[in-house]
Amino acid sequence: MENTGSFRKPIFNLLELEKIQALVVNAKHMKNVPGRKTDVKNTELIVGLFRHGLLQGSYTPDRDQRELREIICYCRSLIEERTREINRIQNVLEGANIKFFSIASDMLGKSARAIMKR
Repeated sequence: MENTGSFRKPIFNLLELEKIQALVVNAKHMKNVPGRKTDVKNTELIVGLFRHGLLQGSYTPDRDQRELREIICYCRSLIEERTREINRIQNVLEGANIKFFSIASDMLGKSARAIMKR
């Protein structure tokens, strides 16, 4: 299968659970092929190139490593979202002419929250 988009992930996971070896091909290798592409034509082309040994599979980590990568990516997105919210709070306070960072260094720390409650 071609390594484009995330639609291939569930299919690859199902094949892996059934112990079917799947080869994920870099889409860059397929891009330079002339002519109109449809899913059927693309599939026939991939099979033909594979039979002649002209395709190399992309590196696909094992299931545990893929799950760990997804967890790390999710944690990173949560941290980025928290940072955006802190910046929004700071911008709202600065818009109200309150320079909160001159009082507290941590916007969501215990002392800062106590000050904001009052």
